[in-house]
Amino acid sequence: MTKNYYEELGVTRDASADEIKKAYRKLARKYHPDISKEADAEEKMQAINVAYDTLSNADKKAEYDQMLDHPQGFSGFGQGTGGFNQGSSGFDGSQFYRQSSGDADFSGFEDLFGRFGAGFGGGQQRSQRQQRSYRGEDQHASIQVDISIAYQGSTQQITLQIPTYNVYGEPEIQRKTLEVKIPKGMKEGQQIRLTGQGQNGINGGENGDLYIEIQYKDTDRIRVEGADVYQTIDVAPWEAGLGQSIEVSTPAGQLKVNLPKNAKNGQQLRLKDKGIPSKTAGNLYLIINIVLPAAQSEQEQQAYQQFAEAFSSFKARTS
Repeated sequence: MTKNYYEELGVTRDASADEIKKAYRKLARKYHPDISKEADAEEKMQAINVAYDTLSNADKKAEYDQMLDHPQGFSGFGQGTGGFNQGSSGFDGSQFYRQSSGDADFSGFEDLFGRFGAGFGGGQQRSQRQQRSYRGEDQHASIQVDISIAYQGSTQQITLQIPTYNVYGEPEIQRKTLEVKIPKGMKEGQQIRLTGQGQNGINGGENGDLYIEIQYKDTDRIRVEGADVYQTIDVAPWEAGLGQSIEVSTPAGQLKVNLPKNAKNGQQLRLKDKGIPSKTAGNLYLIINIVLPAAQSEQEQQAYQQFAEAFSSFKARTS
């Protein structure tokens, strides 16, 4: 008698979704035709794929359980066989593989074998299957670089550790060392596409692409938001009070800045188009940090005393 789907996977009807998946993975490792030495590997792999396709889907599983409990009420299924009638239901191994190969996140073991096994079943020969090729998965990574690169551009050698799967469906870390050209003007979060540097293709298929997201290193003085740059600058009390002109070193170069009179601590000065020089240039925001000098010498202490007398009406505290 033909095994039903639970028997095919070696699980009971009350098995959980995780138990069903675990059983499928174990059998897939054993019977996948590209790695198995079993004589009936292709036939067995097709059978367990059909079983898993049904039992891993809650709606299909419920319908299948109804069929098992009331076989006489399901004219569309093979009575007494304990499984779907493939001719009427349209389910076969090749359909499952095609569905699996559409997944882009490459997150499941069955997805991996779906891509390696696409086109299996239906009397096809192994040599015919091997002629079919599939594009490799795209991969993603991010790197942190200095803000100066946003203004000047750079070519850098980077080493990435990218999670992937091997042919046996086992997770592994792939180490890649690449030379990457970073053009100036890249905004925070933008990506560089490296064609053909992603997951390897299958059966001669082209490789996927690698997308590298650019992040700029924040410091205690500089942070980046999109194309805008925020930089904290130190200002002397008299420079802030008198609104003097000062020279500031910024990622955009040495800039002369006119402070407003009576500038306040934390006040922001916007320098238009001095942010990251992207297609639409960002702005550079200078955040004022007023720094008080220490009164150490007698002369410096006298200067503070004169300052206090000059501002005798000023109250630092309201109560």
